[in-house]
Amino acid sequence: MLRSALVGLTVVVVLLALVTGLLWAFQRRLVYLPADGPVPAAADVLPGARDVVLQTSDGLALGAWFVPGADAAAPAVLVANGNGGHRAARAPLARALAARGLAVLLFDYRGYGGNPGSPSEEGLARDVRAARAHLTEREAVAPDRLLYLGESLGAAVVTELATEYPPAGLVLRSPFVDLAAVGSEHYPFLPVRALLRDRYRVAERVATVEVPTTVVLGDADTIVPPRQSRAVAAAAAGLHRLVEVPGADHNDPVLLDGAALVDAVVDLAGG
Repeated sequence: MLRSALVGLTVVVVLLALVTGLLWAFQRRLVYLPADGPVPAAADVLPGARDVVLQTSDGLALGAWFVPGADAAAPAVLVANGNGGHRAARAPLARALAARGLAVLLFDYRGYGGNPGSPSEEGLARDVRAARAHLTEREAVAPDRLLYLGESLGAAVVTELATEYPPAGLVLRSPFVDLAAVGSEHYPFLPVRALLRDRYRVAERVATVEVPTTVVLGDADTIVPPRQSRAVAAAAAGLHRLVEVPGADHNDPVLLDGAALVDAVVDLAGG
C-alpha cells in the first residue's frame, strides 16, 4: 500500500513538473494570441484613414492606421489592443470615435498583423512608445490633447506608458490588477506568480499616474474578473469615472465599440 502511494505521488509530482516546465517554456503563447493577417489597407476599412509606419527604438517597423480628427485641434486617441487579433478588429471602434470628431491611431504590436518580432512586455512598451512618438512628432498632436485607450492587456501597456509620458486622459477597458492575478484565475493549480516572465503591474502603476482616468468594465466578464477592474479603479490616483456595463462579457460588442466605451473616451476628451 505504501509503495502504491509513493508511486502515485511520484506520478503527480512528475506531471506537475512537466506542466510547470511547459508553462515556463510556452507561456507567451498563452498570453499573446496574434492574428498574422492579412491586414487590409486603411482606406478600405476606415473612410479618410491612411496607412502609417511606426519605428520602434529597437529597429522594427510596425503597421498602423491613422484617422485624422474633425480639425487640426481635435483630441487624438492612441488605442492599445488586447492580446488577440489585429487592428482590423478595432476598426468599428475607430469609426465610432472618428464620428465624434476625434483623431485615432490603431496599431499592431510586434508579431501581430504581419509585423516582425515577438511580443513581450518590454517589446510592447517599445511599440506603444513608437505609436506615441508618431502622433506627437509626425501628426503634430500636442500631449495635452492626447488620450490613451487600452483594452485588457492594452490597459497594462498604456498604463506603463503613462508613468513616463502622462496623457491628457486615460481610459482602461477591462483592466486586470496584474498579469499574475488574472493568470491565477485561469490556472489556479499552478504557481503562476513565480513563473511569469511578463508582469504588467497595472494597479501598482496606475496609483502613480495623476491624470483623469476612467475604468470601463463588464460586470459579467469571464476573462478578467470584474473585481480586478474595480480594484484598478480603486487604485487609480486620478480616477474620473468607473463605468460598469451590466451583463457584458469581455469580448461582447458593447465593450469593444459600444456607446458606454465611446462616451467614456469622448467625456475625457472634453466632448
